[in-house]
Amino acid sequence: MGWKVIISPSAQTDLEEIVRYAARRNGDAALRLGYLLIIRAEAVAAFPEMGRVVPEFQPSNLREVICRSYRVIYRLQNDRQRIEVVRFWHGARGFPHIPNADLP
Repeated sequence: MGWKVIISPSAQTDLEEIVRYAARRNGDAALRLGYLLIIRAEAVAAFPEMGRVVPEFQPSNLREVICRSYRVIYRLQNDRQRIEVVRFWHGARGFPHIPNADLP
């Protein structure tokens, strides 16, 4: 069985903004993009260490997978077998801010 995937508040906000922005051009495509990002984040549960270590940050528990032009940045919580998705970040936006702890 895979790990539990949690979408943090900052990642939820990112996802809402991504879909809202894309919907200006095509609402259906925006929804598909949102679902695609969620599916990609959930796929990490089967192989939590499949993503590369985020190059801008040192902790090896902070990893990312790429989905189209977006970085799905997540934090491994090995002791709880949990993956915390901390950001959905477009590659053109530059350096992402990563919250230390987004969950209670």
